[in-house]
Amino acid sequence: MNRPDVNRPSVNRPDGNQPDLKSPDGPPQSASRSPGTRPAGITQEKEAARYVRDLFTRIAGRYDLLNHLLSFQMDRYWRWVLARQFRARLAEPSTRVMDLCCGTGDQSLALARRGPAFIVGCDFSHPMLTQARTKLLQRSLAPRVGEADALQLPFADGAFDLVVCSFGFRNLANYREGLSEIYRVLRPGGEVGILDFSEPRGLLKPFYSFYFHRILPRVGEWISGVPGSYSYLPGSVVRFPEPEEFLDRMKTAGFGQVRSRGLTGGIAMIYLGKKIGLPAGLGKKN
Repeated sequence: MNRPDVNRPSVNRPDGNQPDLKSPDGPPQSASRSPGTRPAGITQEKEAARYVRDLFTRIAGRYDLLNHLLSFQMDRYWRWVLARQFRARLAEPSTRVMDLCCGTGDQSLALARRGPAFIVGCDFSHPMLTQARTKLLQRSLAPRVGEADALQLPFADGAFDLVVCSFGFRNLANYREGLSEIYRVLRPGGEVGILDFSEPRGLLKPFYSFYFHRILPRVGEWISGVPGSYSYLPGSVVRFPEPEEFLDRMKTAGFGQVRSRGLTGGIAMIYLGKKIGLPAGLGKKN
């Protein structure tokens, strides 16, 4: 079986410029029909993508520490649940998997623990990929990671059996294009699993909201040493579509059997789907 070409030239490498990441104050845009992430004060797609890339490039060194600390280690459990969802596929050596927006590689490690599937990690932050490569090598795993833009993936149509994305999809500057690219690189019958933050409902909501909007940004910025870095996170979750709307977007992109699963009272959500047919105008590259 042909393997995905992981040696293709990378795209959108960081240019080394490090602008101030503190966004202008202002209310988040409505999540309804939002085209993609838009940090406060930013309206253009390219500018939003540049902001996100620079943000994660600057916090890469303490990203894992902050993830585990600020989520009270729950991020490990959430990634474990996502990997378990696809345990049958991951048990097959012939399964080709892409860990999209892989960051420092924690989801790739969770997937690798489930079996010998061929896993490729992609991200557009070079320092994050450096961290991922180190982790994989430390665990005697092949460091198959590549620098790529999730909106312009350097892979052929139908290259993968499974695409997973943990806590990265909501950071894309264009959700429609992100889903279209995932659809394109999946083979017919292939599956997608997207894990991301959500806003819980019910009794948990006011307590979570206070922590997420008032405490987490201050602690995150203090530990990371990057002003404004963790002020972006709560806003990005508020702007992300509600679960019902996101499932509708997946259907529009051509995915079938779409469904969602809430974790830890709805703080995190897993969105699942399968490549069934080709929607008009989507899933193709010119």
